[in-house]
Amino acid sequence: MHRVIETVAAAAPEIRGGLAGRRVYDTAENPSGEQQLAADVYADDLLEERILALDSVAAYASEEREEMTVASDEGLHVACDPLDGSSNLKSNNAMGTIVGVYDTPLPAPGRDLVASAFVLYGPITTMTVAHEGEVTEYVIDDDGETTAVTEALTLPSEPVVYGFGGRVPDWPDAFESYAREIERELKLRYGGAMIADVNQVLEYGGIFAYPGLDSAPNGKLRLQFEGNPIAHVVETAGGASSDGEQSLLDVEPDGLHQRVPVHVGNESLVDRLEAVLA
Repeated sequence: MHRVIETVAAAAPEIRGGLAGRRVYDTAENPSGEQQLAADVYADDLLEERILALDSVAAYASEEREEMTVASDEGLHVACDPLDGSSNLKSNNAMGTIVGVYDTPLPAPGRDLVASAFVLYGPITTMTVAHEGEVTEYVIDDDGETTAVTEALTLPSEPVVYGFGGRVPDWPDAFESYAREIERELKLRYGGAMIADVNQVLEYGGIFAYPGLDSAPNGKLRLQFEGNPIAHVVETAGGASSDGEQSLLDVEPDGLHQRVPVHVGNESLVDRLEAVLA
């Protein structure tokens, strides 16, 4: 597991360094029907090569490819969103990389995660890792070396920020009612890359949500590549996650690219949301 996290950290400066020349859209779409940037393909290919080179890894999957790439019959199964928020690239806003390390073949429930992490390409490059009941934030230098800056990270008990995705006219009435309450209590922080928005929740306390929509009841985010790893980080940091009814980590997957509503943050705010959506 540690080798997977180290490999992702080592690749981060190369991924970041390769963004500037890859801001154009490729001709292909990913399995979810989204047009790929050249940077999406570059990050995916780089991570696949580096991660599958590890003896401890049996298979690699990402939201950028239809099927898993299997290297052996035994080992860890790694799920990646190689470049979360890549639509922010053209406008030069924050984005990142998400990784979930499972000890069972994919698709798998979040309870089968042995570690999860996300790299944030912000003004500095950081990596937040959840493993063995603890969350640690690292700074990644230009050589891919990590330095721990926050150990035993936990959500602040007094929430400050919120960020909700999806078009407001497309929100179901129950979620919109909840959102109107929250916007009177907390400060809006939404930048179009889940990693950046969730990182603000981890830093300041609050809630992030990309809910089910009237036009897309399962929302936009993928369970294996985004929902589970982020829920694992937030829950390990003392927060909560929900698909609207239960922890995201308890959702039984029905496909590799399954979408799911994602709500993560302080437990009190997630509990209130579930009560409204029930």
